[in-house]
Amino acid sequence: MRPSGRNRDEMRSISIETGIVKHAAGSCLIRCGDTHVICTASLEERVPPWLRNSGLGWVTAEYGMLPGATSSRNRREATAGKQSGRTQEIQRLIGRSLRAGVDRPALGERQITVDCDVIQADGGTRCASITGGWVALALAVRSLMNAGEIKTNPLTSPILAVSCGIYGGQPVLDLDYAEDSVAGTDANFVMTGEKRLVEVQGSAEGATFARDELLALLDLAEIGCDRLAAAQQAALAG
Repeated sequence: MRPSGRNRDEMRSISIETGIVKHAAGSCLIRCGDTHVICTASLEERVPPWLRNSGLGWVTAEYGMLPGATSSRNRREATAGKQSGRTQEIQRLIGRSLRAGVDRPALGERQITVDCDVIQADGGTRCASITGGWVALALAVRSLMNAGEIKTNPLTSPILAVSCGIYGGQPVLDLDYAEDSVAGTDANFVMTGEKRLVEVQGSAEGATFARDELLALLDLAEIGCDRLAAAQQAALAG
């Protein structure tokens, strides 16, 4: 039995509320169970120096946790004067993942920065950030198209992410913290809406895992991404 009482292939409750930040080109609050992340997308009519005059747009991301997001206070990284290795790794993952769903020539020479701020953490914050970040990105692109700044939609596919793992000897979908903290195997799957893989992060936390277990986790991830895609579509249709 999972601590939450969920079935092995059952996601936590998912909701995505859009338009929560007035000044952002796109914004949403994504809730995956007790993990809540605010995602905002900001537009800039410039690109990093190495992309000038290339005709290519750029999508990047920043990630952070509010001090009260977990049971013990997280010190603000700005106070420490540097980002942790974990923060840098996660925000690079978010940026890579979102770029996989963007036709950069169609975006033109402009940058969209997706900021993901975790206001409450209960496992799966990077996955929620990617899933919600794509909604914020899509809203920002919609604003560009409505303004006539771009003619062709540069988004080629939704991008989604979900965690899976081996808990209690069984493959399970969408780990919360109670499971993630003791799971024998922990994996994150980033996919397109067509279920093509963008990135897979998997590691044996307490025990090695077999090929068939990896495939079982992939099957669960596809189930989870179907559910997330439906939530994204509902949010953007609202």
